[in-house]
Amino acid sequence: MKDNKILETTKQLIKYKTGKDVNEVSTVEKYDGLSLAIMSDINDDWIKTTKEDKYKRKAYYFSAEFLIGRSLGNNILNYGIYNEVKEALDDLNVSIGAVEDVEEDPALGNGGLGRLAACFMESAATEDLPLEGYGVRYSQGLFKQSFKGGFQMEEGDDWTSLGDNWSIRRQADTKIVKFKDQMVYAVPYDSPVIGYRSGRVNTLRLWQAEAVDGFNFMKFNNFQYDDSMSQKNRAEDITRVLYPNDSQKAGKILRIKQQYFFVSASIQDMVARYKKNFPLDIKFKDFSKYHVIQLNDTHPVMAIPELMRVLMDENFLSWDDAWKITSEVFAFTNHTILEEAMEKWSEDILDTTNPRCLEIIKEIDRRFRLELQAKNYDDEKIEYLAICSDGVVKMANLAIHTSIKVNGVARLHTEILKHETLRDFYELYPNKFLNKTNGITPRRWLLYSNPELSDYITELFGDDSWTKDLSKLKELEKYLDDDKVLDRLWDIKQNNKKKLAKYIKINEGIDIDPDSIFDIQVKRIHEYKRQLLNALHIVYLYHTIKENPEIDMPKRTFIFGGKAAPGYFRAKSIIKFINEVAKLVNNDPVVSEKIKVVFVENFRVTYGEKIYPACDVSEQISTAGKEASGTGNMKFMLNGALTLGTYDGANIEIFQEAGVENNFQFGATVEELRDIAEDYNPRKLYEEDPIIKRTVDTLLSDEINDNGSYMFLEIYNALVNEKDPHADNYYVLYDFHEYRKAHERINEAYKDKRDWARKSLKNIANAGKFSSDRTIREYAQEIWNI
Repeated sequence: MKDNKILETTKQLIKYKTGKDVNEVSTVEKYDGLSLAIMSDINDDWIKTTKEDKYKRKAYYFSAEFLIGRSLGNNILNYGIYNEVKEALDDLNVSIGAVEDVEEDPALGNGGLGRLAACFMESAATEDLPLEGYGVRYSQGLFKQSFKGGFQMEEGDDWTSLGDNWSIRRQADTKIVKFKDQMVYAVPYDSPVIGYRSGRVNTLRLWQAEAVDGFNFMKFNNFQYDDSMSQKNRAEDITRVLYPNDSQKAGKILRIKQQYFFVSASIQDMVARYKKNFPLDIKFKDFSKYHVIQLNDTHPVMAIPELMRVLMDENFLSWDDAWKITSEVFAFTNHTILEEAMEKWSEDILDTTNPRCLEIIKEIDRRFRLELQAKNYDDEKIEYLAICSDGVVKMANLAIHTSIKVNGVARLHTEILKHETLRDFYELYPNKFLNKTNGITPRRWLLYSNPELSDYITELFGDDSWTKDLSKLKELEKYLDDDKVLDRLWDIKQNNKKKLAKYIKINEGIDIDPDSIFDIQVKRIHEYKRQLLNALHIVYLYHTIKENPEIDMPKRTFIFGGKAAPGYFRAKSIIKFINEVAKLVNNDPVVSEKIKVVFVENFRVTYGEKIYPACDVSEQISTAGKEASGTGNMKFMLNGALTLGTYDGANIEIFQEAGVENNFQFGATVEELRDIAEDYNPRKLYEEDPIIKRTVDTLLSDEINDNGSYMFLEIYNALVNEKDPHADNYYVLYDFHEYRKAHERINEAYKDKRDWARKSLKNIANAGKFSSDRTIREYAQEIWNI
């Protein structure tokens, strides 16, 4: 496409929408015109892809989250028109950066699970694979995070307030979703997922809940203004917030309604489309030939009874025929071994929302129990494997029993699933289980986020073929002893650090030194991810520097980012603690010369695009065996950061690919923690180790202030309360000294700039395995058969 075409289309659309000359409009209005021009231009490829896929076997990715990030920059990069758009904007007297900054991050996810879904969608389109995404169009997202007095504050994230130019409302495809007490419209919004130079444009379809009878005129006319809108509000509540607080029954009901809502609409959509495309197959005998549904964790598992319901109740299939189809189309990804994330729903909650699906689940369970009895399983094991037990429905069990394949997301994670967490299921269904190590798209996380580095890699190769085959990065190892290349890599990293420092100054009001080590931990706040260990180490450094201001150590900037779930008190306590430590450190004239601490507000994809390229040390410090995979570790690695990590998740594979000598491994292994679990006594460790005691005692000292919230006392008790058999459940104190020593190794290593750059290059050169292109090909070949 010529730049004059995009320019002329943009000008015409601006005039049409504003009634003004293009020179009189705002940057927002220029963004509107440009984005609509681009959407218009890609429509031909989008329509062509949809037509070509009509009679193909397709995969459908069901996910409660799609953390897609801003669309403009990524879309024009993948569509191959970045330079043309930049030139067109120059003609409109506005920079591409200013126009990109108009766009809000869509509030459609929280962390790695949602970002993985987005990477998979992009990689599938790039690899020319027919994959369609189904999810929820949240109007307010998880929440927009800010800090007040160090406490996390939450407010709605109204990301569509300026419009949403990257999706199309498909009113004609609206479905009706029925609950026991309510009936709502599911209105689809389609967004294009553009493959990188592939010509394929796949579809991400997100459902928005709207009222069937939204406005009661008679009540309004009778001055009952709130009541007149109650049905509308109740319907819209379903897709208002990602993961509504479920600490009370009302929240649990809303959450299961949200999950059922999007899978019901999606199943109805798929069935309706199949009946239209294959009108003669009234028995659906070929349905599984054309469909495979990937369940992204347990959130979409209600799709299983819903498909049974639609086939039996609406299309009159027998149980056996419906079950044959259902048991051939689903595959299940498990993202965690944490019990809290293996969703379980009480039968009374399901009965309150959808009694018919509960009936179907119970019948699946009854038949499953008969199968187990026929295999001579004892009552105890049957109860463990059962889907319904003690008035509770175990969604993971339902998914595993029904699915054709069950995958973990890193080598260690899958082995733990097979031999520990889901051992009995693995013994029952050994051929279902397989590993699919996660990946990230190099287009978003290198080409777009770090253009200086990606341009230099292309310069070294002489072409950009590596952008669609990340394994080629391995060839960069021939430059490991090339001083010129290593110096250039160092300079690129420093430039990215300067950009991040400027961004943080603008957004957080804090000055940081680009010549310091940028030590970064950005991820969802959770105890097992151990942001607390990081913060306690900073407290240790604070005391050390106070006592020895002349200590020989490189300057260090510690950067945190991430949100705590609104109902997760301890995670919010950890945020408050980190912010208090930041205040303590940054306000000390002596200590702040050596270290700084920043907790960035509202970490999201756009912030990540600045952070990952600027990182020196990637903090991946989860308790061994708890992190399924991680994908932030891969983004950091691809951009040349060195991993400070435990032997956990995909860290293990990063160490294997790039060499543990080029990273910083520390901490107890899964086996070691298993051996000490029964005898571990954190109280004894605390009382006998003066360094640990002094560091932990800071929680109760007057050096920091929890403003009377008792948050820090609660953290203290969680670490060392002798009456709590689960104290220090994530082995923060056990790993403390190993972690401290790893940081000392980092300080020494950073003094040799040339060798640090060599380690950085070694990581970049061996990041090829962690492309989501590789992951999605494995899904397509080994699970989906597309």
